[in-house]
Amino acid sequence: MSVTDSRPRNLILILGDQLDAKHPALAAADPAQDRVLMLETADEATHVRSHPQRIAVFLAAMRHFAARLQADGWQVDYRKLSDGVESLSSGLANALERDTPDAVWLVEPGEWRVRDALTQCCERHTCALRIFDDSHFYVTTERFAQWAKGRKQLTMEYFYREQRKHFDVLMEDGEPVGGAWNYDKDNRKAFSKKGPVDLPRPHKFDVDDITREVLDDVSALFGDHAGRLTPFRWPVTRKDALLALDDFIQHRLPLYGRYQDAMWQGEPFLYHALIASALNIKLLNPREAVDAAIAAWQADPDRYPIAAVEGFVRQILGWREFIRGVYWLHMPEYKTRNHYGHNAPLPDWFWSGDTTMNCLSQSVGDTLRNGYAHHIQRLMVIGNYATLAGLDPGAVCDWYLSVYVDAVEWVELPNTLGMALHGDGGVVGSKPYVASGAYINRMSNYCSGCQFTVSKRTGDNACPFNALYWDFMIRNREALGRSPRMRMVLKNLDRWDSNELAEIQGDADRHRGHPE
Repeated sequence: MSVTDSRPRNLILILGDQLDAKHPALAAADPAQDRVLMLETADEATHVRSHPQRIAVFLAAMRHFAARLQADGWQVDYRKLSDGVESLSSGLANALERDTPDAVWLVEPGEWRVRDALTQCCERHTCALRIFDDSHFYVTTERFAQWAKGRKQLTMEYFYREQRKHFDVLMEDGEPVGGAWNYDKDNRKAFSKKGPVDLPRPHKFDVDDITREVLDDVSALFGDHAGRLTPFRWPVTRKDALLALDDFIQHRLPLYGRYQDAMWQGEPFLYHALIASALNIKLLNPREAVDAAIAAWQADPDRYPIAAVEGFVRQILGWREFIRGVYWLHMPEYKTRNHYGHNAPLPDWFWSGDTTMNCLSQSVGDTLRNGYAHHIQRLMVIGNYATLAGLDPGAVCDWYLSVYVDAVEWVELPNTLGMALHGDGGVVGSKPYVASGAYINRMSNYCSGCQFTVSKRTGDNACPFNALYWDFMIRNREALGRSPRMRMVLKNLDRWDSNELAEIQGDADRHRGHPE
């Protein structure tokens, strides 16, 4: 797809997470005068050592998108991995020297690092750069900054309610449908001892010639990266993204809310949407997802509970938009935050899943097998452990960015650093999301298959989460006590004498020294 025989007016650089059917720069451009540039680079796969399926999702979607643009009459200069482009900035520099366009057009990238590198590249080549707002999102970064201005605490719930009103989503006569802004009390149930019954299987997408070529390239070039490349199950075209959304709405949305926090051994997907990768590379528009869920509820409210639909809408219109706003409001300084001063390296089993703690073996194992784990596995198993064990937040964030097919830094970093690790000191959440083994036992069947005893706080075969949790409370008691939401928990420490507290700390230290 190399095009170099004429000088373009504008060079439209389309990144791997900008495969939008309504791409703002394309909408403003002229196919007869402007040229599209798309670049595959090894640097984007290795600046964090990415899971093979993550690499494949981006490359397969990019190649399909480029083929579609060409079929629609666009000039497309597409550089594959085999062309040896080192980085996005070097690839852009080569194109600027070769094509000498009047300007580069670019939609706001999803990563500060990329925006900075591309901006500097254009400055070095004295080429004008026009950055378009990303119309994929409901809320612009400027509007979020205005909302955040002057607030001591950024609270997602308040932001979400304002967006519901502004966009008239699940509203009736100025009030929330059903009389409540959220229905958490009706959601987040655990499975019975029988586990999920008649669980629908996600749609399986065909691997066409383009995707097969990508899988072969990834296997050859990145086959030594942690994680399995196959089976490959992710949508990489606009058509497949719409099928993935329809599959979720038809088969899993009715029970999504009730079981969104539940976990079950051997069942990595459960009732989750599985559309985050399609949303985050923009094959799917968030408005389409929200509208589809609401339309299903309106057509059949008995089958689609308002609790499930509102919970899904909140994740997209509320949390997803909020997280993006936080990222751009605080970058680049945000990435360096380390509220607790944690610095322990990641245990080796983060790259293999070979740990004696069954909940972590299951969650990390699901991640490495599929490039996916659902949000409670990410938050309350892996992230919870990382916080309690004092793992270096920079290393943890890089791991999350590298292993999940839906990971783009604008969404990954605040979710990991802010929510999972509380490493931002409270920008995203007012308290750390930490728990002992009791929470994992309540929400899963992981503990029944574990060599550790979840009911034991300390001693031989005690669940490591328990000592780590209470040790975290001891070490951070003063700071945690400032949060009203933590004071009742901290009162438990007063029930134990100094010997019991020392035993907790000793067991926690021993585990951190040998996290097997």
